[in-house]
Amino acid sequence: MKGTVIVLDEIAGRKAAARIVDGQLDDLLIAPKDADRMVPGAICRAVCDRLVKGQGGMFVKLPGGGSGFLRGARGLRPGQAMLVQVTGWAEDGKATPVTDRVLFKSRYAIVTPGAPGINISRKIRDEEVRVGLMEIAHEAMAGVEGAGLILRSVAAGADDYAVADDIAAMRDLATAVLADAAGEPELMVEGPDPHELAWRDWDTPEALAEAPGSFAAHGVDEMITTLQRAELPLSGGSFAFIEPTRALVAVDVNTGADTSPAAGLKANLALARVLPRQLRCRGLGGQVTLDLAPMPKKDRRTFEQSLRAAFRADPVDTVLAGWTPLGHFELQRKRERLPLEL
Repeated sequence: MKGTVIVLDEIAGRKAAARIVDGQLDDLLIAPKDADRMVPGAICRAVCDRLVKGQGGMFVKLPGGGSGFLRGARGLRPGQAMLVQVTGWAEDGKATPVTDRVLFKSRYAIVTPGAPGINISRKIRDEEVRVGLMEIAHEAMAGVEGAGLILRSVAAGADDYAVADDIAAMRDLATAVLADAAGEPELMVEGPDPHELAWRDWDTPEALAEAPGSFAAHGVDEMITTLQRAELPLSGGSFAFIEPTRALVAVDVNTGADTSPAAGLKANLALARVLPRQLRCRGLGGQVTLDLAPMPKKDRRTFEQSLRAAFRADPVDTVLAGWTPLGHFELQRKRERLPLEL
């Protein structure tokens, strides 16, 4: 099927959302097994616990006895209460990553405490639309001090009343939470579940399936089964293996039966095109090391250009670190997703 289909369902009692583009799984979100686990996007009142000078950060006490790690902690003292937002999933045995730059994010609007001003997504280029949205934003944010607003690109095609209501909801939520920053650790705003994230962050699809059993009806269950395999077939008969370890994610590229001089470059380019989607759907982050198929050094630039172009459209923050002395290519990826496990 051509176009985009968003499928909402459950897997073993856990909410899940899948985005299918032109018949191919493009994104996948699954709630954690532990319902009490701190979800990225959650906003908490935390209490400063212990300064780590060597790492330039602060351990903070989170609700439920959990521990968070705040980077770049300056001017903070143990025992001080503050608002923090969870930025990613914690690795086993490590503190939950948090930030003190709290954002209140919805489908159309993002309220930014501590960053006054009203901004509109650069993707909205129609000047008439921008002027109309600016008027709505100024009216909705009138009287709000010490906080700003970002209108997201999807607001361009939305009903004016819906945008105004969305801004008002985030504004009121931010006002209430910021006024309650003192006290013991407490969860102030729950992190979004997969269904909420799909509504908030994915563009409006051509079709939406949300009835029970939709995953089976649209073949998502089979697509997930394929994702659980390490082997990844690539175009031209080449293939790769994507294998997460405790330290890193290893990606090994092979040319298969192709023995032509350009086989290595073709296999590596095939991987570059699909790697962002594969990492996204498999929920893999952290350090990723690519053991590429053999190719001349003169072809490295071509590969890098293809890889950068592929990651440019990926929503998960990824840094392309570059080549190692042994000829591997490394990248660092934010842990926004949980590794796929059912």
